[in-house]
Amino acid sequence: MNEAPTDRTRVRRVATNARYDATTLHAIIDDAYLCHIAFSDGKGAHCIPTACWRDGDHLYIHGSNGSRMLKRLVEGECCVTITHLDGLVLARSAFSHSMNYRSAMVYGRFEVVEGDAARHAMETFMEKLVPGRQADVRPGSDKEYAATTVMRIPLAEAACKMRTGAPNDDEEDLGWPAWAGVLPFARVAQAPVRHEDCTIEAPPYVQRWRQP
Repeated sequence: MNEAPTDRTRVRRVATNARYDATTLHAIIDDAYLCHIAFSDGKGAHCIPTACWRDGDHLYIHGSNGSRMLKRLVEGECCVTITHLDGLVLARSAFSHSMNYRSAMVYGRFEVVEGDAARHAMETFMEKLVPGRQADVRPGSDKEYAATTVMRIPLAEAACKMRTGAPNDDEEDLGWPAWAGVLPFARVAQAPVRHEDCTIEAPPYVQRWRQP
């Protein structure tokens, strides 16, 4: 990742919240299961959610060969976004409320990943979803891989924006008699639910699902 922002990645609104380093970008992507991809075609502008994962300095996606979005992505540039909500920030003034968050935007063009590299990418995806799962499941068949397009976009042109901490009330509002602080927000794993036809005991990676 180029840590010097480009004209379209430079954060101008609350620039102090901007981050351009690869460590921050990778952490935001690695904590995500979904991204949103914005692109346009002859029918207008679109923003579609899809599963994503990172391997090295690329963000990967996959889908059916017939996907309108995947076909369009090889033809032109797009913007990929990821956002994590970490808390609601309650200030004493209505217009001083905010949110704590971590977000990333990636600009560029996707390229198709083929052959053994595509198979490796899909295995990496499975391990990202549930580490240890790839060794248990039936591997993908040649037919399944032939019907699937794997794509990646370089993380060379990207920017992150984050907010943490308490509310920032104006000095004249500090005496207003309203509660101020942060309502933390987090993604929480629920207990695994066994399929009714499954007679296999939960493997360690399933048992660890709810562990911090």
